[in-house]
Amino acid sequence: MTPRPATPADLPAAARLWHDTWHEAHGHLAAPELVKLRTPGDFAARMAKFGDDMRVAGPEGAPVGFCVIREDELYQLFVAPAARGTGLAAALLADGEARLAAKGIREAWLDCVIGNDRALHFYERQGWRLDRREVVEVDTATGSVPAEVQILLKRLA
Repeated sequence: MTPRPATPADLPAAARLWHDTWHEAHGHLAAPELVKLRTPGDFAARMAKFGDDMRVAGPEGAPVGFCVIREDELYQLFVAPAARGTGLAAALLADGEARLAAKGIREAWLDCVIGNDRALHFYERQGWRLDRREVVEVDTATGSVPAEVQILLKRLA
């Protein structure tokens, strides 16, 4: 599957995908107050703001993966369990990296929740390197919640 621009028809299914896969990967690792705030409506509201920075893969209205960039960051990357192991995550990641490079970004970053070893190893296999741990403020509908994450970097140019 080739990444493509998201359409309005993609957003409801992509938000459900994000909700479900976020809780699968992060629900047991994130602060309980953050987990409670990560509702289907929260994901839908946040996703509606991504605009052209979001690309999806899969049939229109039923994407099985997406990638979002923000400034110099690979901001979100999620793939449905059924599409894992197919190369889709690598394709979405490469597309995100190419979009960042096209904006003139020479070194991109992403954060990975501590304990999400599957994601960490995936990013490292794709050429990202672990740089540091950092406490970030995670935005929510009611304010922010601190979270310690791993910061990974990749030289794009």
